[in-house]
Amino acid sequence: MSLRKAPLPVLLLNNVSCMRNSQIILRNINVSVHDGTALVLTGANGSGKSTFLRLLAGFSRPSAGEILWNGHDITNSGVYHQYKLQLNWLSLKEAIKDGQTVLDNAQWFEFLEGKSGKSKDALELMGLGRLINDKARMLSMGQRKRLQLARLLAIDRPIWLLDEPSVALDTEGVKLLEYIIAEHRKKGGIVFVATHLPIEIEDAMSLRLPPRFPRRLTSVDMLNL
Repeated sequence: MSLRKAPLPVLLLNNVSCMRNSQIILRNINVSVHDGTALVLTGANGSGKSTFLRLLAGFSRPSAGEILWNGHDITNSGVYHQYKLQLNWLSLKEAIKDGQTVLDNAQWFEFLEGKSGKSKDALELMGLGRLINDKARMLSMGQRKRLQLARLLAIDRPIWLLDEPSVALDTEGVKLLEYIIAEHRKKGGIVFVATHLPIEIEDAMSLRLPPRFPRRLTSVDMLNL
């Protein structure tokens, strides 16, 4: 009787640390993520939640350790070219053009992906269907966040990196966010959520980041990384 090998994690953070300006932002992070997984990052302001997501996005490199996608180091340029096509990034920088319509703002990202046809349905789902021809400057803060979330649905990539996705959303908007995360996971999608606000995500893993290292790194600290 042969034993089936456990599948490789889609993403593996192996002893990852990150330094900036001689201070430790993240230290010895170990995370293993498979299809359908959600990981919720919590912690005080400045604890490294956004830095964690930036490392996953490949915008920053670990100071120590490695991030593997399907067993391959994402800092390898050839691997990263393929890996970045798996990512959907939502940050507090909304990248919404006020002079364009709501629909144009969503469809522009579809155009960049070489896709078409999903923006209207995504905007309808996020409660913006009646506003698709309005200029984005007319949207409230909550509606702007819904537009960002509609882009996630229109582009439809498997790995979501969400930085404070519920900020500015009302109760109904948070419920929609929870719904689209659940539906994405049902399809095998992976979701990382950095948040300081409660979001209901069934069976999510949780990682609370400690406060940032309080002093400048010494030569002894460097040896212990």
